[in-house]
Amino acid sequence: MECAAPYKSEITETFLNIRDFSYKEKKSPVLEEGRINSFLDSLNDFKNDLKEKTSKIFEINERMEKITWFNDLDEDCLMKLNDLISAAKDLRSSLVRQYVSMNFIRKQGMAREEIKDFKYSIDELKESYEDLESVFFFLPEMPEFPETTKKLSLI
Repeated sequence: MECAAPYKSEITETFLNIRDFSYKEKKSPVLEEGRINSFLDSLNDFKNDLKEKTSKIFEINERMEKITWFNDLDEDCLMKLNDLISAAKDLRSSLVRQYVSMNFIRKQGMAREEIKDFKYSIDELKESYEDLESVFFFLPEMPEFPETTKKLSLI
């Protein structure tokens, strides 16, 4: 039995396509070492950049925490503090957007520790500016707060 002409050409064309593709795949490595190294270098750069950013955020958090212990601030200082709090809120919004943009990387399991630390520093940033806001703008309005503060400063 002979194959019908239209079928024969389709079979032959498919065979040639498979043969050519198979030959090329046998000659090329699955992943080229150069491409893998480039990818790993980029991942290391990302991790290092994220570590630096996280360190800078923690430094900012420490500085804001130190400010919470200041007392007897005048109106000018309170105005500057209000600006500082607003800037910190704006910074946090930008950082949260960056964190969200890392979803794909997180889901792939890459840079887990660095991303986790970055997220923690962002959470701490929020706590830091909320503490400033509380200490200088909300708590002083409570009658018992100034007395409690004086007692704590004597310890």
